[in-house]
Amino acid sequence: MAPKIFIDGEHGTTGLQIRTRMAGRRDVELLSIPEAERRNAAIREDMLNSADIAILCLPDDASKEAVQMVSANNNVRVIDTSTAYRVDPSWAYGFAEMDKEQAGKISSARFVANPGCYPTGAIGLMRPLRAAGILSDGYPVTVNAVSGYTGGGKQMIAQMEDQSRDDAISAPHFLYGLTLTHKHVPEMKIHGLLDRAPIFAPSVGKFAQGMIVQVPLHLDMLAAGATLESIHAALTAHYAGQDIVTVVPLADSSKMARVDAVELAGKDTMKLFVFGTPGGSQVNLVALLDNLGKGASGAAVQNMDLMLAS
Repeated sequence: MAPKIFIDGEHGTTGLQIRTRMAGRRDVELLSIPEAERRNAAIREDMLNSADIAILCLPDDASKEAVQMVSANNNVRVIDTSTAYRVDPSWAYGFAEMDKEQAGKISSARFVANPGCYPTGAIGLMRPLRAAGILSDGYPVTVNAVSGYTGGGKQMIAQMEDQSRDDAISAPHFLYGLTLTHKHVPEMKIHGLLDRAPIFAPSVGKFAQGMIVQVPLHLDMLAAGATLESIHAALTAHYAGQDIVTVVPLADSSKMARVDAVELAGKDTMKLFVFGTPGGSQVNLVALLDNLGKGASGAAVQNMDLMLAS
């Protein structure tokens, strides 16, 4: 019998993307609440407790409510795509490529917290350097990023795509999170193995899907002897043996004139780059991904597959 999957919040942006990725699959059975009944709490609770894996695509409070609904059912496993549990030590963090043990932790977990899109890029760049002893836990990290507007959910999508709205957004690019208290900061700090919270400057561009995350570093503030080449080698070694996160060879990145934020739109992979001048004093680490792919829905499906394989 095929495992039963219930997407709680299937009509939202992340939920719809998950359904699209699973539409042609015959190895799972998708449970679904009819559109007219999606606010029926009794049906929702029944679906949650009838599933083998429930994928929550909900705001934080609604996700917490859903988890309470299944807490007494020891058979239901949960993947939560909100920010509610990403720094909860009792939940497995759903970034399988983060380190060598993480896929196993996800595979055996009952509760998995799907990473945020920005943290996936930032942690993907920082964690290997922390593991290699190149980046200290006290380094004053800065994360600069731009995301496609679909990361803002249905309201922002409507604001960007319908210029007749009173609240339409006409700017081609805008910076937000100006108080430096963005909800992704704790996630970056904890899973990036940092003692000091990074300065995070997120922004949105007028493109639907795609994302660039940058972590610039001063080499003289890293471990002695750190170079562009040694940093690239550490990243390459860290991600060897899998095909989701790739590190672009220095020979290729040195010839690039630009990085296109939408290159991986529609894909569930991530590319990492190390930019700089050989012998120089600085490097710029760059992650390229789809904010709805490896940054959200694609990662949720990858985590589901790991859990089903256990």
